[in-house]
Parts: sequence; structure tokens; C-alpha cells
Amino acid sequence: MSTRIMILNGPNLNFLGIREPHIYGKTTLREIEASCEEVARLLDVSLSFHQTNFEGELVGLIQQAHGSVDAIIMNPAAFSFTSVALIDALKIFDGPKIEVHISNIHARDELHRHSITSGASTAVICGLGPYGYIAAMLAAVQKLGRMPGAVPAALHGLEV
Repeated sequence: MSTRIMILNGPNLNFLGIREPHIYGKTTLREIEASCEEVARLLDVSLSFHQTNFEGELVGLIQQAHGSVDAIIMNPAAFSFTSVALIDALKIFDGPKIEVHISNIHARDELHRHSITSGASTAVICGLGPYGYIAAMLAAVQKLGRMPGAVPAALHGLEV
């Protein structure tokens, strides 16, 4: 059975490639999705990819993930800094929850420096640009102990 991963993207990420390219780069969300789909095939991952500008919709997707996916990767975007509702929803989900930020939020202005949703996440990846999504997929599959044998041993990770 393939590993099931849900990737969630928050507000304004549908404007990646256009919005503040000096911070977020020129890669579009569609290009990130295509890259994730390609890696999913290599990792034997069934992938669902979502973007919404609505907090309640993200909460609903996290709730739907309970019992139906193995891991969640989420770029909560602006909701990272404001959403107690996302924190509460993430606490319901038992599998790996990996938060992704394209920019290094720790090097940003005061408003964008502290993600409150990180506390409900298994891990946080920030500052790797779009590659952060790929790193998160590898980490999720590794944390679940489902790295396919065809993947080089070095990518299986070291025991913690």
C-alpha cells in the first residue's frame, strides 16, 4: 500500500511566482505541485495537493486527513502567525505533520518571524525555497518507515 500524503497550502500561495519574488522566488505553486508529483512516484506516495485562502477550509482538510492519510505537509502561510484553529486541528492528526515555509521565517521581519503552528508540527522546514516541499516529503516517508528500497540508502536517514 502506498504512503498517503496530503499537502496543504494557505493564503496567497496561489500567487507564488508573482508575489514578492525577491522573497518567495519565481516558482509557481503549480510547478511545486508538479515537482511533488514526480517525487511521489519515486517514493510510492499517493499525493493530494490543496491550496485555499480560507482558514476554515484548511481546518476541514486537516480533519478529513484523520484516518485517511499517513502524513500532512502544510505551508500555512499567513495563518502560521495567527491560527489557533489550525493548531487545534493539527493536534487531532496522529501522523507526521511537517510545516514548510519557502522563506527563512527566522530571518524575516518581526511579523513573519514566529510561527505559532510550528508547536503542533512534528518538524519545520524553512528557507529551502520550493525544495522544502521535497525535503518534507522525504522526511515524512522516512518518519513513517516507508522509504522504498529503490531509494538510495543515504536518503533513508539515520536512526534517532
